[in-house]
Amino acid sequence: MTIQIDISRYKNLAIEAHDDGVWVVTLNRPAKRNALDIDTIEELIEFFSAAPRAGVRAVVLAGSGDHFCAGLDLIEHHDQDRSPADFMHVCLRWHEAFNKMEYGGVPVIAALQGAVVGGGLELASSAHIRVMDQTAYFALPEGQRGLFTGGGATIRVTDLVGKSRMIDMMLTGRVYQGQEAVELGLAQYIVEGSSFDAALEVARKAARNLPLSNFAICSAVSHMQNMSAMDAAYAEAVVAGIVNTQPDARARLAAFADKSAARVRPNT
Repeated sequence: MTIQIDISRYKNLAIEAHDDGVWVVTLNRPAKRNALDIDTIEELIEFFSAAPRAGVRAVVLAGSGDHFCAGLDLIEHHDQDRSPADFMHVCLRWHEAFNKMEYGGVPVIAALQGAVVGGGLELASSAHIRVMDQTAYFALPEGQRGLFTGGGATIRVTDLVGKSRMIDMMLTGRVYQGQEAVELGLAQYIVEGSSFDAALEVARKAARNLPLSNFAICSAVSHMQNMSAMDAAYAEAVVAGIVNTQPDARARLAAFADKSAARVRPNT
């Protein structure tokens, strides 16, 4: 069942659909360095809930202005003066949004510039691929703010950089940038020019894959990481059985067999 996404409904996200199935989703609060308020989180939930059923083949997630995302909207948090229960439910909505991204089955490529900080890093770590430019910097300043991460950093960022570095980032506010950030796994690509242009190129490459293959890559791998080795091996076999026999793959397999398909070559 295919559904339609009404982009006019979105106020904090600027959304653009391209003809090749790539959609661009831009955090659109530049005056706030794209800090995440609850309305933005709800829009992320709405979009990424609909994307797999709306023919979205890949998403570029970007931030307007000079920064990707500076994290939790601390002004909103201060003004709301939430109770512990209230903020717990805010965090659960963040988890809902980020889980829709990671497990939804549509490739999400984040284009990172400027601040990728706190909840902004939690958001970026929910993307499948992260492309940074030379201005991007990563930090978890929660310790200095009297806060604790609530949007999945203890899970996803720890997976990327390891427990010790994650704790160091939170305790000291340590900032990572440049090639060091790539080597730690905070991003997979670093570019001299526009991270958006590079992310769009990656998204277009991913969008050319069969949707069922992408769905498996962008959902099953994460699920399998949560399983025991034996359960993951069984799940992998089941998913491979479905994906590797899909009718739409026959033409691609035939092209490989008759040597008309492009071969994998080393980079030159």
